[in-house]
Amino acid sequence: MDQVTLRSATELADALPYLMGYQPSDSAVLVALHGEHSRFGGRLRLGLPEDPREWPAMADQLAECLVRNSIRRRGRPDAMVLFLSRDPRDAERPSDVMERLRPLAQHIRIACGALDVPVVEALCVSGGRWWSYCRPAAAVPEQGSALAPPGRSVMAAATAYAGLPAPRPMLDIEARLKPPQPRNREHEIALDAACAELVPRMLDGDTCERVRQRTLAKARAALERFRAAPRTDDPARADRQDDRLLDDHEAAAMILGLQDRTTRDRVSEWTAPEQADAALRLWRALARRCAGPYADHAATMLALAGWVAWSSGDEAEARIALGLSLDLEPHCGYARLLHYAVCEGLDPELLRSRLRQDRRERVVGSATARRGPAGSAGRGPGRHSPGGRRARTRR
Repeated sequence: MDQVTLRSATELADALPYLMGYQPSDSAVLVALHGEHSRFGGRLRLGLPEDPREWPAMADQLAECLVRNSIRRRGRPDAMVLFLSRDPRDAERPSDVMERLRPLAQHIRIACGALDVPVVEALCVSGGRWWSYCRPAAAVPEQGSALAPPGRSVMAAATAYAGLPAPRPMLDIEARLKPPQPRNREHEIALDAACAELVPRMLDGDTCERVRQRTLAKARAALERFRAAPRTDDPARADRQDDRLLDDHEAAAMILGLQDRTTRDRVSEWTAPEQADAALRLWRALARRCAGPYADHAATMLALAGWVAWSSGDEAEARIALGLSLDLEPHCGYARLLHYAVCEGLDPELLRSRLRQDRRERVVGSATARRGPAGSAGRGPGRHSPGGRRARTRR
């Protein structure tokens, strides 16, 4: 996209979805500015804590992370722009949301100021209107100013001219990754059965490799079904179709089996153009089945979905899926690494090439093991072979 100049606070408020790649909700978004022309740099989003007592710590985290990452990539920012985005709930008015979030805006401005990076504009976006926390009260209409109609802002015109898709609502992307309401009890019953059957075998060094191979076989068969299924442009209809492609017990076995890191790393290789779309749909469908006592099992599926989305060029879904994964399991190294890479703007080909190298080494190692010493036939995986290591499960 060619350079776009934003000349007013209205244009800046309208630009938020285009800066993020999606329309954020319940979010604090901080954007770094660089140079005398205030060029946009790094940006960071955090969900809004419900408890105001958490706001000071959240403000410090947001400011420190963005300044630290900006220094690493482009140098210290010269200024910041803050967006607080939340739609009204129940009987709230948009102006009520703006006033309720005013202390949070002040906490973030103070946190940035303590790092010698001033917040030059702080906007609240709610209910299709916007307010500025940095302007005198007399200069800001009580009911806020209206955002531009969809598709009519400066950024919308530039995006359309460049042939890029319009940003999707964050809630729409999340809905494809979260279990539907009400919860499906059949999914949980199948997961209960799979847990009782598979977890002891995954923790047993003599049987864990067989569980891995069985999980991979099920996942490959499901991937082929997803690839063969007819395509539809309606996301809700497509998700319902994908859900029907999975048997409850088959899906439960894959969800449990993929908690093993070795198995997860194997399916991470499925990012080739002919596989990526089906793989993303499969990981979404499995994540939607993780509810109730199995909600945290979705962390692996969400991390895989984020990896495939990023590898396919969809940074918006990648950021959201990886953020949801970290919400469920904050210490998951796999999701943390991917989230950092996406936020830093790294090239996913670096990780793809590493996965290809690991696969080549695994194939060579497997062929050598089959030949055995001096060309004799191997005996297959034993207690001390790679297949005999303990399964690394999270539970």
